[in-house]
Amino acid sequence: MIGGSGFLGREVVRQAAAAGHHVTATAHSKPGGRRLDIRDRAAVARLVGEIEPEVIVNAAYQQADWVTTAEGAMHVAAAAALARARLVHVSSDAIFSGAAGSYDETAVPDPITPYGAAKAAAEVAVRGSVPEAAIVRTSLIVGKGGSPTETFVRELATGTRSGALFTDDIRCPVHVGDLAAAILELTAEPGVHHVAGSDATSRHELGVLIARRAGLDGKALPTALRAASGLPGAVAVRLDCRATRSRLTTRLRGAREFLAT
Repeated sequence: MIGGSGFLGREVVRQAAAAGHHVTATAHSKPGGRRLDIRDRAAVARLVGEIEPEVIVNAAYQQADWVTTAEGAMHVAAAAALARARLVHVSSDAIFSGAAGSYDETAVPDPITPYGAAKAAAEVAVRGSVPEAAIVRTSLIVGKGGSPTETFVRELATGTRSGALFTDDIRCPVHVGDLAAAILELTAEPGVHHVAGSDATSRHELGVLIARRAGLDGKALPTALRAASGLPGAVAVRLDCRATRSRLTTRLRGAREFLAT
């Protein structure tokens, strides 16, 4: 598990271990696994050669670092190809501009941010090295209280942090447990997969749901418009997951369900 110390990585490791798999997790700056810098191609190759994994799941990224997100994914893919390991690469809805109403698995990436461009480049590198890899595109990951989104909402609601939640920024939030289970199901399913929640919600509506579950006042959350903020990024990206859902036994719940009090 590359990126095993992250919010998603920890859940993938937990579920895989619970299912009886032997799991090696890596981490870069956080505790929780074997130290690995995926920017170092030789280090990645050495570790994969030592472990000889059957499956590699790569959930590592740094939003502001092209080398980690794009080139690091290339290094992992090259090592997976050499070891003949199955590869699951976790990608993002950030590869889309939001110009379309929704995006299915056949949609061509059209990123408008450096992070989105890095994730799109990573997909190309992965497919080039491991054509049979599973590429899992997802959206905002929440669900157990420890995600950056949930932490931000709690701090906003309690007045310990300034900021606002956009009412026009639409995504399809997914529960981390659902996403991890789907990733483990898709280890033997090559191709592009969209794994996101069934509800399209604004960041503000998502924040209200998170605050209510935590017993906080959702009305205290400040609002704003992304379109008026000047910040880069798509306004609305809806992932169409119907094709992937038809192949999964894991049910991808919507935020209105998994965040219900």
